[in-house]
Amino acid sequence: MAERPQSIHLMKAANKIKDMFSYKQKIFLIACAGVIVGLGALFLYLLRAHTYIADDPSACVNCHIMTPYYASWSHSSHGRDATCNDCHVPHQNLAMKYGFKAMDGMKHVAYFVTHTERQAIMAEDLSAQVIMDNCIRCHTQLNQEFVKTGRMGFMQAKRGEGKACWDCHRNVPHGGMNSLSSTPNAEGVTPLPPSPVPEWLQKLMSK
Repeated sequence: MAERPQSIHLMKAANKIKDMFSYKQKIFLIACAGVIVGLGALFLYLLRAHTYIADDPSACVNCHIMTPYYASWSHSSHGRDATCNDCHVPHQNLAMKYGFKAMDGMKHVAYFVTHTERQAIMAEDLSAQVIMDNCIRCHTQLNQEFVKTGRMGFMQAKRGEGKACWDCHRNVPHGGMNSLSSTPNAEGVTPLPPSPVPEWLQKLMSK
């Protein structure tokens, strides 16, 4: 069976690129690629990136600044029936859910690494819209039949055309303004993850 012209062109292009480098240069490039891949894998491991794929709320306290929010949620009514993802990510489809998680998660990493996170974390507009949509998604009957308010979007509330859910339900489910300083004992009730540094390396570093 004759090879397709497209595959022949690809093979020629690959051979041309391969011939551009000497043997030593190829070894150097392979070593650099290995280092980059290894460092990337280590970075993801230290971030415990695999824990964010599921819906386990304990993943949120990989970063200790989230302990007040975990502690207050776990003692609230929502702690029995809703996870962090039930409120804080979109649920229209999987692409939106994991796309938002990735974007929001990297934003949180950037804030934490640059030490620009607030002492008391507040939802930004995009997150607030998602949270309010989820309030209505879970409480549709209450919102649209019992109270007769109809559907109210966050941006409408921001324009003064109505109220956001938390304008009335301020303390649900995280209590008042939470911060590490206002909840000093929160770390004692949250499942903080173990150190990702191997025990042998910890001993070596402590010498």
